[in-house]
Amino acid sequence: MTHDAVNLDATRHEILAARPVHDSQSEMAEIVLPNDANPLGALLGGRLMHWIDLAGAMAAHRHSRNYVVTASVDHIDFLVPVRVGDLVLLRSSVNRVFHTSMEVGVKVFVENYIADTAKHVSSAYLTFVAVDGVGHRLKVPAVIPETEEQQRRYDDAGRRREIRRSEIDRRRKSR
Repeated sequence: MTHDAVNLDATRHEILAARPVHDSQSEMAEIVLPNDANPLGALLGGRLMHWIDLAGAMAAHRHSRNYVVTASVDHIDFLVPVRVGDLVLLRSSVNRVFHTSMEVGVKVFVENYIADTAKHVSSAYLTFVAVDGVGHRLKVPAVIPETEEQQRRYDDAGRRREIRRSEIDRRRKSR
């Protein structure tokens, strides 16, 4: 091993300082334009999923301070329609960290800035993996829940991870 390789390996195994949830909290806003909508003037589901992925990646990137890639997206429901001209707000934060991966929660709202109202559109849980410039997995610092709600999301993330793992095992066995 070269000196540089030894230093890189030592850096990967350093103990990383845990970071509070608020360090990862991100918000993005998008105005729904005609190009984002179907012929009925409603936001395309695929466009919303794209925005959810971007919002989730922002939180994962802010927490890990590394490149991140999407490993999985849990269930997504579309609760209310979003129309051309509406303002879409996406709020994201890291719920829990698992060595090299992290679960990020994204909550989506549609805001009618004329009527000063907001409605919950969708929520999603995504798993991101931190990687270096060539795609090797990197250890991620732990996340510290700061509120009861964040602690609930932290605990729920552990349960969702077990469900995801058992589903992966079930699929492998059925091949």
